[in-house]
Amino acid sequence: MAVGKEEAVVYHPVKGFKLGTGSAGIKKPGRKDLVVMEIPVGSSLASVFTLNQFCAAPVRVAKKHLATGALPRYLLTNTGNANAGTGEQGIIDAEACCQALASKMRCDAESILPFSTGVIGEPLPVAKITAGLESAIANLSEEGWEEAAHGIMTTDTRPKGASDQFEYQGKTVTVTGISKGSGMIMPNMATMLGYVATDAEVEPNLLQRLLSHTSDRSFNRITVDGDTSTNDACILVATGQSGVEITDLEPVLMERFTQALEHVMLSLAHAIVKDGEGATKFVEVRVEKAGSTEEALKVAYTIAHSPLVKTALFASDPNWGRILACVGRAGVHDLDVSDVQIWLDEVCIVDKGARATSYTEEQGQQVMNRENICIRVILNRGGFVDQVWTTDLSHDYVTINAEYRS
Repeated sequence: MAVGKEEAVVYHPVKGFKLGTGSAGIKKPGRKDLVVMEIPVGSSLASVFTLNQFCAAPVRVAKKHLATGALPRYLLTNTGNANAGTGEQGIIDAEACCQALASKMRCDAESILPFSTGVIGEPLPVAKITAGLESAIANLSEEGWEEAAHGIMTTDTRPKGASDQFEYQGKTVTVTGISKGSGMIMPNMATMLGYVATDAEVEPNLLQRLLSHTSDRSFNRITVDGDTSTNDACILVATGQSGVEITDLEPVLMERFTQALEHVMLSLAHAIVKDGEGATKFVEVRVEKAGSTEEALKVAYTIAHSPLVKTALFASDPNWGRILACVGRAGVHDLDVSDVQIWLDEVCIVDKGARATSYTEEQGQQVMNRENICIRVILNRGGFVDQVWTTDLSHDYVTINAEYRS
């Protein structure tokens, strides 16, 4: 189940960046579960990883390889097994997979960055992965985005991708990305797995700054269940093969490129929420006139994580008292409840800290019956605005996660 119809994505190839998808049979024979991405020499790469202290072995290995200063040449992703909670053997296994790919591609193992997603606590099936490499390598192509979007899925019900292009002085700049994620989504950096590439030229420090900014405004503003994964990672690659260089010295070009990057990243983030495990609603929680960004997010996440609010959303029940209670317990210092307004889309449900005099149950019901809903809280404490995106909590979410290892 997912919110809304699946929209067809036109994947614009990124010059120099290739993707190949194969099958290792990690959980099911014949399933596409292994993806190799090739980064051309001369590219820049930026990365963000999970803040979960039990970060998975591939996260630790990827960070170690990046720290060597070696130019990343390949990204290796397997699904069906997270290689998390596997101790030192997990490190050895991740390194073995990197070495196997490096041997085939005749490069250093340190130039391989590994990524895994799936069940936590089970040994990585190294033999299956290394045996499946040939099938992925054989499919390497700049046109490989759509197949790779399928290849990185776990409990996702549909692939997630986005692409944008713009013209600058007669040259075309492309930004294309894919992501995966459906459950264990409360990113503390990015999403579970995300890969974005552009053919613009961007020096590494600026690319890292752009990734950190855009991931904070997109992937770091979504939550399905409040759980931060052990395997979160997002990679941004700039191949430089469009002939257009992005620098701070060209503010107009910088703004246009940032818009394209933000469009792709936000599209991927929203796709994760819409495909949240068991989701039937896509919900924006927007907090306005807060005293600070932190205050706005504190209120927004309290609402977005509330089981009572999320189950009311699933039932299409306009039980506005649950939202009111969340605002009150969010920990806002010296909150004057008489200043608070709460809206469901265009319907004011709370005004001056109490039920709005204009509100009727029929109005609330009409909004709650929708697939896409905005819960808007006006604190009247300052000029800060922020929002997060979340889902409802359904019977299917419980079923999916209760039967995940079955």
